[in-house]
Amino acid sequence: MEGNPPIMRRSALAAVAAIGSASLLLAGCSKADDNKNDNDTTKSAGANAATKDVVNASTKKGGTVTYELSDVPDSFDPGNTYYAYMYNLSRLYARPLMTFQPGAGEKGNTLVPDLAASKGVPSDGGKTWTYKLRSGLKYQDGSAITSKDVKYAVERSNFARDVLSLGPNYFQQFMAGGDKYKGPYKDKSAKGLSSIETPDDTTVVFHLKTAFQEFDYLVAAPQTAPVPQAKDTGVDYVKNIVSSGSYKFQSYSEGKQAVLVRNENWDASTDPLRKQYPDKIVVNLKVNPDTIDKDVLAGDAIDLGGTGVQAATQAKVLTSAALKANTDNTYGGRLVYMAINTKVKPFNNAACRKAVQYAIDKVSVQTAEGGPVRGDVATTVLPPDIPGYEKSDVYASTGNKGDAAKAKEQLKACGKSSISTNISARSDRPQEIAAATAIINSLKAAGINASLKQYPSGKYFTDYAGVPKFTEKNNIGLIMMQWGADWPSGYGFLQQILNGSAIGDSGNTNLSQYDNKDVNALLEKAIGTEDTTARNSLYTQIDKQTMDDAVLVPLTYFKVLLARPTTYTNLVSTAAFSGQYDYLNIGTTKK
Repeated sequence: MEGNPPIMRRSALAAVAAIGSASLLLAGCSKADDNKNDNDTTKSAGANAATKDVVNASTKKGGTVTYELSDVPDSFDPGNTYYAYMYNLSRLYARPLMTFQPGAGEKGNTLVPDLAASKGVPSDGGKTWTYKLRSGLKYQDGSAITSKDVKYAVERSNFARDVLSLGPNYFQQFMAGGDKYKGPYKDKSAKGLSSIETPDDTTVVFHLKTAFQEFDYLVAAPQTAPVPQAKDTGVDYVKNIVSSGSYKFQSYSEGKQAVLVRNENWDASTDPLRKQYPDKIVVNLKVNPDTIDKDVLAGDAIDLGGTGVQAATQAKVLTSAALKANTDNTYGGRLVYMAINTKVKPFNNAACRKAVQYAIDKVSVQTAEGGPVRGDVATTVLPPDIPGYEKSDVYASTGNKGDAAKAKEQLKACGKSSISTNISARSDRPQEIAAATAIINSLKAAGINASLKQYPSGKYFTDYAGVPKFTEKNNIGLIMMQWGADWPSGYGFLQQILNGSAIGDSGNTNLSQYDNKDVNALLEKAIGTEDTTARNSLYTQIDKQTMDDAVLVPLTYFKVLLARPTTYTNLVSTAAFSGQYDYLNIGTTKK
């Protein structure tokens, strides 16, 4: 997941009872005084406190929680998004079949039922999965949520890629008959995709073409959040989303702001996770990054993107004991990397790709991103906290500062003395631009000349870097990227960035356009392998093959430095969403 993200690491499946009491959220590291004056702030719980437990735990209701984002998200539509922060935020108004328990760090990876009454029941060796919905589920208008709405949500999000292209397409890849079904906008029959059955209003059955041992994680994506077909308007559904969660949209101004208020037809008895603390949730878009930092430090907002404070703010908070005490620095289960586009010449030649690998001074990139507090130098595709990781450095250089001589050797083997190309980065991400600039400088020493092309993150995948025809036409051979696992396994991390079947005409996340039949086969074998150790070994093989083929350059194992707004309650940094705070139950001590 981009960002995202977001997103996860190892965890065991938890029983429903594990989320049945409020003590799960409220066993906090520090306690907010519910009777305190509105202008007061809570005492600091200390640096990294939210990575260990809930900070400022409180059951106080009321007030407004504000989120700010420097650009716009890909979409608020739960079936058409792929950013970790939107997966996180969307749970407030869209309940998937499964989700992640609020908890610090690795505890946040615990998978629990949400719309479903219990985890999935597998049969047929993991090729069939059955879910029963909770009873009494309602939309914001009071109408009943049924299994048919879950089926339709999956169909619209995965099988109408010409209309909704921004989310992943796992269901399209793995459902029996998924390659033939044209989606609900073209298929006007009432039956829909026959491999998703709804024998009654509370049962949904998924029939896969191959075993999928991690399917419970897949249905935790917001793509399984119910959508009433009669209310769906395709790409315009984002303007009138029908809530199944604890909040609903009061207003939505595209590119500017979204305002959510309590959903009066949400029933706490059907939902052991959500607490509905604030009266209102405001999401402000296209806010200057420095303004976001200022508002966060003042206790007035949360950085929705969860990518951490800006460089100037970082220096400020790390040199002040008082400010540092309200920060959380943690691994985000993400890799910062640069994809090498195998369809843009001369990078269709492996030797030219290897020249790039050797040329890059990764320490300069790490410095540009903000130093070690922002991530360790990376040498593998899988981060250290994803199953299947094994330490390796195929393109080693002294001090990780690059090797221009070896790079030139590879250029010669490629039949080139120099290369001219373009590198893309997101215009609203200063650290990404700084990292790309550092890469450009180190590539020059090896005779590789790259020019920077900047595009907004809200359209990065729909219009630019994620559109193969655009990258090929504009000679974009190098593409800046950041990735987190869709769920806590090697497959959840690797599938959407390495499998040839994941390449799309728009919204593409396999930015290298890598289509290696051996890697594709290993991914398919892995997801059908029941034994965890054997499965993880296959992920290690995929990592090694990818690095040998030199299709992406690992830069840093991402770490995030979040500033913690002191007036906000129930803050917990979760591995489930790339180290971001869990947005499900954040409240405020302000009115």
